[in-house]
Amino acid sequence: MASTDNDFKLTMLLFCLLLLTSFHLTAGQVGTFYGRLGNNLPSSAATVRLYQQNNIRRMRLFDPHGPTLRALNGTNIRLMMGVSHSDLRDLANCPQAASAWVRRNILRFPNVTFRQIIVGNEIDPASELGPFVFPAIQNVYRAVRAAGLGGQIKVSTSISINLLTRYSPPQAARFKCSVNWFIRPIVEFVTETNAPLHFNVFPFYAYLNDRRNINLSFALLQPNSGVVLGGVYYDNLFYVIYDAFIAAVDKIIAQAPQLSLNGIGEEKKTPDGRHSGSSGHGSDGSHPGRSIDALTDGPINTLQNARIYINNLMRVVRNGTPMRPARPIETYIVSMFDENLRPGPSYDRTFGIFLPNGQPKFPFRFR
Repeated sequence: MASTDNDFKLTMLLFCLLLLTSFHLTAGQVGTFYGRLGNNLPSSAATVRLYQQNNIRRMRLFDPHGPTLRALNGTNIRLMMGVSHSDLRDLANCPQAASAWVRRNILRFPNVTFRQIIVGNEIDPASELGPFVFPAIQNVYRAVRAAGLGGQIKVSTSISINLLTRYSPPQAARFKCSVNWFIRPIVEFVTETNAPLHFNVFPFYAYLNDRRNINLSFALLQPNSGVVLGGVYYDNLFYVIYDAFIAAVDKIIAQAPQLSLNGIGEEKKTPDGRHSGSSGHGSDGSHPGRSIDALTDGPINTLQNARIYINNLMRVVRNGTPMRPARPIETYIVSMFDENLRPGPSYDRTFGIFLPNGQPKFPFRFR
């Protein structure tokens, strides 16, 4: 990897990690994303049993799914559930729609342990859905509070690394001026409501997009592969991306005048570093040393590299980053299974850690 900050430029695409910082991380706080874009996947009931058998105590769903919610009933698996993008307009424009959504997808399942609702996953502010994200967050939040669950369920969204102007050194990261209208009210909202903001952190994609300047060992989170960026030692690329988000969020908070929710002003709160996200690594089943496809000329998308990354990820999230020392990161691994119907490059369909028959693709342990 290049030794200077200017040479270290990260062009990142992200898929989906949810990192929630807390002061007491147990192994059970590492969960997985349960994606369902496949025609060969086990049933929801079988999948929930697989979670239990492997001591995976947290699940992330992209959207409400009745069979999965019924299978989770009484299991104590903590759920982070998304809102379908097709529902964003109605939720933003109609408080009654948000109340109906909460009744239909939350209150009907009183024995499911809901922890968070994610309103929109990496919505592009410039897209037609961009203006609906924050109003939808507000209406869902109010509906959750009206249902008496405000102290139990947090409401937030997931944002893309593409909203940042730069990524290295992390201390210099900030949100693009063009998206300030989008991100500022969201950051102020989650700060005031003490909810996590969700980041997708994928060294896999960062490496694919900047192989010349990023060392593979650094992207795989291998020990003794760190670099100094902006005068700060970074042990791995995961920490770099995470801290870039943290720096950008802190700048928004520092610039905010008086936070106001529902028209009631409060003194500015100091961000406590509670944020969340998702991460993973593709593995096409090839052996180390085999090229993955025409887009790349090196061996990153292998079972061996996926095993190294996932096991290193479980290790590094137990520690804080340079900007958030001693604050473990709750992490959702993408994903439970390979999804053979997921659109995009072939490697996007190989992020699973289990085979459809329930066998792990490589050794790992949720302790």
